[in-house]
Amino acid sequence: MSLVRLRTFIEVYRQSSITKAARSLNLTQPAVSQHIAGLESTIGRPLFERLTTGMKPTATAHELATDIGDKLDAAEAALSSARVRTMDVAGALQIAGHADFMAEVLSEQLIPLLKAGIRIRIHTGNGTFVKEKLLKGHCDLGISAYPILDNRLQGQKIMTTKVVPVAAPCIVQKIKQAPHFSTALAQQPLLAYSAELLLIDRWMVKNNLNIKPIIPSVVTQDLRTQRKLLMQGFGWAIMPEFLCARQIKRQELMEIPSPVGSIEIHYYLLWTPSALRQTRVTHARKTLLQGFNSSMKKSLIS
Repeated sequence: MSLVRLRTFIEVYRQSSITKAARSLNLTQPAVSQHIAGLESTIGRPLFERLTTGMKPTATAHELATDIGDKLDAAEAALSSARVRTMDVAGALQIAGHADFMAEVLSEQLIPLLKAGIRIRIHTGNGTFVKEKLLKGHCDLGISAYPILDNRLQGQKIMTTKVVPVAAPCIVQKIKQAPHFSTALAQQPLLAYSAELLLIDRWMVKNNLNIKPIIPSVVTQDLRTQRKLLMQGFGWAIMPEFLCARQIKRQELMEIPSPVGSIEIHYYLLWTPSALRQTRVTHARKTLLQGFNSSMKKSLIS
């Protein structure tokens, strides 16, 4: 049973499309169709239903994908790692992620890649933006604060950080001195990452707070903008600790006391299995994972 046919099958299975699989594998659509037909002939059972909306996997396809999918990815990743040791990895690496994380955290991990001759191209946006960039093949790697919910993507957690409510010291003192915490908080303008208020809702649930309606005065996907406004004495926000720890130490910002406790946010390095066929991407993924792992161990020791 040809490994090429198996790779084609896995790509069609994940993409639910002959066209998308052909684009990902750099094959023609007839070639992809021939690979699937040949595999079905070998197995003796159909693998897909051909629908107008795409390719629908059969029970046989689900079983085969479960049996070989991760193993095939692991084998290809191992081959790419082996090639890295003997091949030039220079070229452009496209990375998508949250703007503030890329600037404040990822930038500290890029020197080994740059010294290896890799040119870095950074694209910034929210979790949906990162997912689309990866799935369309426009980016090689992605970083997102959203967990992996799409089986076309793979990933690994690279960082966990505390998320805290912060404001300028004068605002925090005003909130602390007020007779009712939630009322005082509601009276201050809110700065948010998105209109959905996911982090803020999580923090309020954790702390048994019910402030409704809560409409943000500012919505921006770059939390450094929020940080600037907060330092000028405007409003409050929920912010990852890596973005405000230095400002808190300098007393430019202050943590708003949480009645119950703080929450955490996780960041993930993401990729598509097909991207790892490129030695440059395999090398970059390995280097970044090692760098973040080392940083996490240092933070635990300190």
